[in-house]
Amino acid sequence: MALVAGKQVSQPDILNITTEQIRETFETNVFSLFWVVKEALPLLLPGSTIITTSSIQAFQPSKDLLDYAGTKSAIIAFTRALAKQIADKGIRVNSVAPGPIWTPLQVSGGQQQDKLPEFGLNTPLKRSGQPVELAAVYVLLASQESSYTTAEVYGVTGGHHTT
Repeated sequence: MALVAGKQVSQPDILNITTEQIRETFETNVFSLFWVVKEALPLLLPGSTIITTSSIQAFQPSKDLLDYAGTKSAIIAFTRALAKQIADKGIRVNSVAPGPIWTPLQVSGGQQQDKLPEFGLNTPLKRSGQPVELAAVYVLLASQESSYTTAEVYGVTGGHHTT
């Protein structure tokens, strides 16, 4: 079971982040994860795996993604705690932490529109990633090839570190 929900609104000044914005960001990115896991868990068998999606923002937050970065940090803590809580059920929990990836999130307010032409150019690989470049990590974490892996965060970041 792979889980991802995302609300990201670029806001360069904390004074412009409304209570509504931060509430909606946490409801979308964190609360929905909690609710889905809570409903799905009784249906999962030993050998199942839960994969969450965090972000490089949890490790190297951008100054204009204050609320979003906070949610992605919360997802990592949730992932690691849940992994320990349900390990005895034979269910593994890991997270994928993408770096700058081209998604509809970026062009719909997730980034400052004037900065889009440079999106991802600050990575060591000097480019943003494509969603397909995340697929192999999700497949690995869902497979029995990673049967001894739980409570981990896998970065797919173009070279930015996640530690």
